[in-house]
Amino acid sequence: MKRLLLLVTVGGTLLSGCRISDLREITVSVPGMASETDVQRIRAALSPLAGLDKENTVFDIEGRVVRVRYDSMHIANKNIEIAIAEAGYDANSIKAIRKDVPK
Repeated sequence: MKRLLLLVTVGGTLLSGCRISDLREITVSVPGMASETDVQRIRAALSPLAGLDKENTVFDIEGRVVRVRYDSMHIANKNIEIAIAEAGYDANSIKAIRKDVPK
């Protein structure tokens, strides 16, 4: 009985450490997204990021939000927000990063 309990415990521990994906969803508030042109810019900013479900990303122009499913084993939600900010749009609490303005 002790051997069975030990075997089950060890097996459970090993299997729980073998996660290969952790799918999550983030809703990013993008107040500056007002047109299809803005959507295309944001889509282009997200396109090089690995771990996103790009085909099912939702761009809600009226609600000014972007809903993205992502694998947190490959990318963090802050990386998504930063990519949108680098495209020139506020993204949740991250202010737009303007590349054309000299520092």
